[in-house]
Amino acid sequence: MNYQTIKLDISVGIATLTLNRPEKKNALDLSIREEIGDAVAKLRHDHAVRALILTGAGGDFCAGGDIRSMASVELSAEAGRQRMRDMHAWLRDLMELDRPVICAVDGAAYGAGFGLALVADFIIATPRARFCASFQRMGLVADSGLFYTLPRMVGLQRAKELLLSARELDAATAQDWGIVSEIVSAETLSARARAIAGCFVNASGVAVALIKAALGRAFESDLGSMLEVEASMQGIAFSTPYHRAAVRRFIDKQPLLFQWPPAQPNK
Repeated sequence: MNYQTIKLDISVGIATLTLNRPEKKNALDLSIREEIGDAVAKLRHDHAVRALILTGAGGDFCAGGDIRSMASVELSAEAGRQRMRDMHAWLRDLMELDRPVICAVDGAAYGAGFGLALVADFIIATPRARFCASFQRMGLVADSGLFYTLPRMVGLQRAKELLLSARELDAATAQDWGIVSEIVSAETLSARARAIAGCFVNASGVAVALIKAALGRAFESDLGSMLEVEASMQGIAFSTPYHRAAVRRFIDKQPLLFQWPPAQPNK
């Protein structure tokens, strides 16, 4: 697909998917949703990609759904439901991607943009980032996975507050509530996202995939089930060449391939 509303760049094992409708604050119309879906499908099957960065062009991440495009058509309940199911197909694939997803947020992350940000494993933000589940303002309910992700991220009571009040969170409050991992300047946002992603280029792809899969089950499973998941997954990890090579490096006092924390970008 020749993308018109997104950019997809892949370099040195890192994919960067940029929402690219800056004149609309990267709002999601049907075209950009289709293009994101196509890009996510490609990334799922490209295992040379070891990490994914999500970001937005022009000083905003995503202002949510494109209200003007919504106004141009009257949707029946069934058509509205199908519209969401089409988006859910790639949103779930993105949420369950077996590689780290880093979301770099500048400016608005509103509505569906907030939901899209929360599928990431790491959210980094600039001081001017703003997060808002704005659906209530338009007489709508939350979508883009927020009924699932938000209570797990901030707890049920705070999720109720955010979804019922449609209040805006600044970057500092979002960090305090556990949404944002760290706050960096707008000038270093891209470099910081690449530094985090870069740590996973030399990580064990098997271990990363297993960790994400296990955590995806954690809130729906009991202790016994999770211990069995842990035992089975650790058995797989023990058997990998990556683990055996890491043990040899450790014994030989050589640097391990996976290193954390990421290098800080120059300011």
